[in-house]
Amino acid sequence: MASKSIYQHGSPNRTGVLLINLGTPDAPTAQALRPYLKEFLSNPRVIEIPQLVWWPILHGFILPFRPQKSAEKYAQIWMPEGSPLKVHTERQTKLLQQELQTRLKNPPLVEYAMNIGKPSVATVLAKMQQQGCERILVIPLFPQYAASSTAAAMDNVFAVLKQMRNQPAIRTVKQYHDHPAYIAALAQNVRDYWDTHGQPGKLIISFHGTPRASLDKGDPYHCACQKTGRLLAEALALNPHQYSVCFQSRFGKAKWLTPYTATTLMQLGKDQTQRVDVVCPGFVSDCLETLEEIAMEAKNTFIQAGGKEFHYIPCLNERSDWIQALADITCTHLQGWLDIEVTEETAQLSRKLALEMGAKD
Repeated sequence: MASKSIYQHGSPNRTGVLLINLGTPDAPTAQALRPYLKEFLSNPRVIEIPQLVWWPILHGFILPFRPQKSAEKYAQIWMPEGSPLKVHTERQTKLLQQELQTRLKNPPLVEYAMNIGKPSVATVLAKMQQQGCERILVIPLFPQYAASSTAAAMDNVFAVLKQMRNQPAIRTVKQYHDHPAYIAALAQNVRDYWDTHGQPGKLIISFHGTPRASLDKGDPYHCACQKTGRLLAEALALNPHQYSVCFQSRFGKAKWLTPYTATTLMQLGKDQTQRVDVVCPGFVSDCLETLEEIAMEAKNTFIQAGGKEFHYIPCLNERSDWIQALADITCTHLQGWLDIEVTEETAQLSRKLALEMGAKD
């Protein structure tokens, strides 16, 4: 059924920016995790197994048991304000709104939605339409494009638009894995951490894994991750022996993108590596995969294998240079919809980032 939103003649047209993150359960409980995992693992973009094969596995083996185990993990990282992913995404949304208000005469409305869970894409798009947004820029908060993340989010957006009689104009951001401002923010985040804690013998640049079959079918995610890792290492002036690009969050018995983060850390532990640091550039907000899987599980893997010292470097979260980078990406894609005035402060920041990335003065 088409959306019942009524068009009002003479209403001023607004521009909106919609940030989309993966999603999170409402609470760290098995009751909240069951519908969340069911929705997530029922998406054919996420699980590319024929439904006749996958459905009995999902309902017979995963959903009866995994929600409780996942809830216990979420409970370890839950913040007083709620899920870390949601808390950081809310803060980033507010900070981006503030940044755009300082840059633009007529700043866009900035909202966020979760591809799974609340606030839903459908709810937020309806809200933006009711607020007069006739043009909406959609930015999935996944730096590296993957069908299971970015495409899944865009599927959700277009499914909602399909129900609208009066659709807004839509622009999308596919990825920003090599954007100079994003790379510069990643590098400065690592430098700031090392300035306080010292530098390790090895930096592990860990990305969320995907099945190897997705690469074979043409998914560009692996290449995007490799480029982000290489650019980050170059910005940090690391040689090939000082870092490794790895992949975490393997699920099931099929072959996933390699090398695996856990296997790499285990070997480094066996080699009695003095210190390892891990950073996760594929996540712009700390979440279960960084705070529990890396900062806790991966640490235990490394230490128990014989490693000495393990450090997890937090995600970009609310860093000002990341918010500036996100604003740069936003303004680039708003060209033609809004008058983008480059202030002297913004111009100086862009010049500084370009120089850090190797541009000549």
